[in-house]
Formats: sequence, structure tokens, C-alpha cells
Amino acid sequence: MHKLRIIGPVILLLTILSFPLILHFNRTKKEYAVYVNEIETGNSIMVNGNMIFRWGLKRNKDGRPPEVGTKEVEMLYKYGGKYIGDTSEKKIYLTFDEGYEQGYTEKILNVLRDNDVKAVFFVTGPYLDKNPELIRRMVEEGHEVGNHTVNHYSLPTKSATIIEQEILELDRVFYEKYGKHMRMLRPPRGEYDEKTLKVAKNLNHTCILWSFAYQDWLVDKQKGADYAYKMIMDHVHNGAVLLLHAVSKDNADALDRVIKDLKQQGYTFGTPDELMNVSVGR
Repeated sequence: MHKLRIIGPVILLLTILSFPLILHFNRTKKEYAVYVNEIETGNSIMVNGNMIFRWGLKRNKDGRPPEVGTKEVEMLYKYGGKYIGDTSEKKIYLTFDEGYEQGYTEKILNVLRDNDVKAVFFVTGPYLDKNPELIRRMVEEGHEVGNHTVNHYSLPTKSATIIEQEILELDRVFYEKYGKHMRMLRPPRGEYDEKTLKVAKNLNHTCILWSFAYQDWLVDKQKGADYAYKMIMDHVHNGAVLLLHAVSKDNADALDRVIKDLKQQGYTFGTPDELMNVSVGR
């Protein structure tokens, strides 16, 4: 009897203590169900013998470029990918990710037009299908429409055949509608492996990552235009490739001020062609 009285509370206590771990395991299993035998290696993981690179960086202030993983950059450069421009030039490249439309892209395009700045818009299949007027403006006003894949899958978890389909199908639809081929790929979530980069290169797509980003895609947690302005201005640097999400009201509201003030500081904005021609490793 005494033993049962002791064991009962102990079991209850262990159950309570382990409950958060069970929840965490279930969330992890659900979110990363495709990952097996993971070994953390910085921003990258080893999955069944395949190294998956997860692009990440540590932002710096005072005009200094970010700190990035050596292995991630080496693999990116091996296949001609880019994340930064020439750091000896006060030139900045604007890129926007477009997974869905939140109502701010028209304003962004107006600001770019009024300031004579060209940008890259990386779009998904649904975005391309649902926003023909905005895509038409991007093309006609001299911007680059980049490939963000049809379904926004984590490409390293897919076969080479699926990766090829994700890239080619979006490019095919874009070409049929607008008479131009896509030539830049931004892998969803910034995740890639050697297979992804090899397929992209064989399909004449250059992988474009970024040297600046912040958590701007949470539409219900926007912090105001001043916050967006400060985040960008505090971390800008020579050759910066800025990743901004067009679903962000803060970005749309801050963009005109950002462009004007950066120009006043002596920065220029590079074109998509100039980004394509940046020498790898500079």
C-alpha cells in the first residue's frame, strides 16, 4: 500500500514533466516529417546522407556585410549562385518574395516607378495565376520576375525530377503569357542542396539568396513603417541584396523613404541584369 501511495504521485509528476516534451516532439514530427536521422551542422542538416543547406545569416551594423556559413556559401558559389553584390560598390539590389497578394504590391510598384528603381519579384505558381495585372506591370516596367517554384516545396526534400518540374512548369506558364523566360531561382525557405543547385543551373536558372532579411512576412505582427525603415537602414551595406516580403504593409509604407534616404547617402540601386552579372565570390 505504501509503495502504491509513493509510486502514484511519482508517475503523475513524470507525466506532467514529460508533457511539454511530447508536445514538442509532435510539433517537430509534423513540421519536419520528411527529415530523418537529422544531424545539426550550423545552418545545415544531414538527412539520410544528403546535406541540406538552410540559408541563414547574422546581420551586422555600421555598413558591414553579414556573417554567413562557409559551407553554405561554398556550395552556392560552386554552381554560380549569389547572395551579395560587389562590396566595394555602394550598390543595393531590391528583391521581393511573392507567395500571395496582400494588397501592397501595387503601391510597391508605384514607389519603384516614381524613384526609377528596378527590382526582382520572386513569384510562386498561385501568385502568377491569380495576379496577371501585377505581373504585367512588373514585366512592362522593367522588373525581373523570378522563379519561386510552383508549390513552394522545400526543394532538397524532393527528387531531381520534381525539382525540375517545379522550376520548368512555372517558367513555361510565364513564357506562354509574357514571352520571356525566367532566369533567377529563389529556393523556398532558403533551403537547397547540391542536387537543387545542379538542376537549377542545368535549366539556366541562377540561384539568388540574400544578404539582408528580417521577420516581415507575419501579416498579423506588423510593427509599423518606422520599424521597417530602421531595420533596413541599420543593416544596409555595400552590395546588399535585400529580401523583402511584399505582404508586409510596413515594407510598402517605408519603401519610398528607404529609397530616397539611401540615395541621399550615396547608394545606387542595381538592376536585375547587374545582379546577374555580379562576379561570384566578390
